[in-house]
Amino acid sequence: MDETEVRRTPSVIDRYFTRWYKTDLKGKPCEDHCILQHSNRICVITLAESHPLLQNGKAIESINYQISAGCSRLQNKVSGKSKRGGQFLTELAPLCRIKNSDGEEYTVYSCVRGRLLEVNEDILTRPNLLLEKPSAEGYIAVLLPKFEESKSITDTLLTRAEYEDILLKRSAVKVDQ
Repeated sequence: MDETEVRRTPSVIDRYFTRWYKTDLKGKPCEDHCILQHSNRICVITLAESHPLLQNGKAIESINYQISAGCSRLQNKVSGKSKRGGQFLTELAPLCRIKNSDGEEYTVYSCVRGRLLEVNEDILTRPNLLLEKPSAEGYIAVLLPKFEESKSITDTLLTRAEYEDILLKRSAVKVDQ
């Protein structure tokens, strides 16, 4: 196999997941999230490549899954085939808070309604995974939407093409300024 064949081979993520996007979460410019949806309806929540944490070249100081005094996403426990016991989240439920070396803090939201299956504890000890491989080992969490809602969850999300249009418009505004 030559080098051009290797480059054309799609990644596991590109092969098995559909990328969806949510931009400017809670009105905060460029705080974009990417939702990787598998055909089995599982959704992996990641940072979109345009998110400020991935743009500014700053180190990550801390990642905290403690949402409030009584709620930690790390305490989420699921069991059995139907994943009983997982925390049920709405679209704007916070998953974690990430602070960079400048002290700026960003909240990552679930973006879809569903049961929290797991959070990525690896990024607590290796936060650079979030910067280096945000769609793979640096994911934030995995959610399972309700079966009856699995088709409609993408109604409020952007396709890759729509997301790229927004990025083009943002860059055009920056050039004009």
